Amino acid sequence: MASTTASRANFKNYILVTLAYWGFTLTDGALRMLVLLYFNKIGYTPLQIAFLFLFYEVFGVVTNFFGGWIGSQFGLKVTLYTGIGLQIFSLVMLSFLNPNWAQWLAVLYVMVAQAFSGIAKDLTKMSSKSAIRLVVPQDAQSSLFKWVAVLTGSKNALKGVGFFIGSALLASVGFINSLWIMAVGLSLIMFSGLMLPKGMGKIKKKIKFSQLFSKSEEINILSAARFFLFGSRDVWFVVGLPVFLRSILGWSFYQVGGFLACWVIGYGMIQSLAPTLIQQFGSGRPPQAKTIQFWTFTLTAVPAAIALSLQLGVPANIAIVGGLLIFGVVFAFNSAVHSYLVLAFTDDDKVALNVGFYYMANSGGRLVGTVLSGLVYQMFGLVGCLWVSMFFVLVAAVVTLKLPNPQPSKAIAWKAGDGD
Repeated sequence: MASTTASRANFKNYILVTLAYWGFTLTDGALRMLVLLYFNKIGYTPLQIAFLFLFYEVFGVVTNFFGGWIGSQFGLKVTLYTGIGLQIFSLVMLSFLNPNWAQWLAVLYVMVAQAFSGIAKDLTKMSSKSAIRLVVPQDAQSSLFKWVAVLTGSKNALKGVGFFIGSALLASVGFINSLWIMAVGLSLIMFSGLMLPKGMGKIKKKIKFSQLFSKSEEINILSAARFFLFGSRDVWFVVGLPVFLRSILGWSFYQVGGFLACWVIGYGMIQSLAPTLIQQFGSGRPPQAKTIQFWTFTLTAVPAAIALSLQLGVPANIAIVGGLLIFGVVFAFNSAVHSYLVLAFTDDDKVALNVGFYYMANSGGRLVGTVLSGLVYQMFGLVGCLWVSMFFVLVAAVVTLKLPNPQPSKAIAWKAGDGD
């Protein structure tokens, strides 16, 4: 009876955490598309647009570093809903942007608002993914891999929906009204926090500042690979691709937002299905080191193939749409396996610290990728962004060669055929 009650409580907490993450993710995707398309519309260069997201990524790195410590000391509920509150603040702050301000002041103002959004995003993500590790017991019939994949895959699908919502809101009600609509909607999510346990993820012993750097070798290797993996995506996806579609191919707001939304939704669906597909076509065991090595080396060929196609004169619509479909599938497998391995390599009492450190590397890669996306696109176009992407993936693949297999005791409940 006690076991059944605990299972129900864990499932309820999983649902609450997931719903909070979903609500945040919709606004996060919509806000990114709103800012990118609005400032492209009023004449900002790709590099200037990239700088609008600079503080978003910089403060994401800082937040992930300290967020794990904060979560371990005060509980994941505090960090989760602090993140949602900061996102509401960021949306409201951006709504007071004055188009008559000098450009340097407008850029600085947006960068500061985006800093709060970056803190919000990584507090929410770290809290959600750490919480999943705590609500899936060691002997659960559900697979940790599957639960993480569902959370992450659904998040990415909803982020894609957010891309479309942001584009549609910009075209229909304008920049300011869009921000207020999202702020009101996200405020409703805050009430779900009342039903989560207070001490989730909190540990009793004090963590010294120096311990924030003392990660296991596996976490360090996986974090380095994550840095280059996500840098490889954002170096062409964040600024270069949407600006190319809008400015060079002449797509409308709806077309750009709709296409990127469909891509991210499909990417999220593949990510959610990754455990089943790997189980069906693999050995049925939890992902091993060779699993991530295979998928990362496979991904290396995709941006190179798209770049070569464009250089050889293949119509851009065909090369980009076809290439993005393949890139999305392979990248989704990479991300799903990564998300599982970081939890398989960590212990319950270190989950917030390790996940925070790991996603700090994730944010670092996104930071570098975002800045390079604007810079490289402005200098060398989309083809240049794709070649840099290929180089980043190759580095990530080489790094994973040093990764050991998870210990059997930590390959938690990844059982073929099991799961709710």
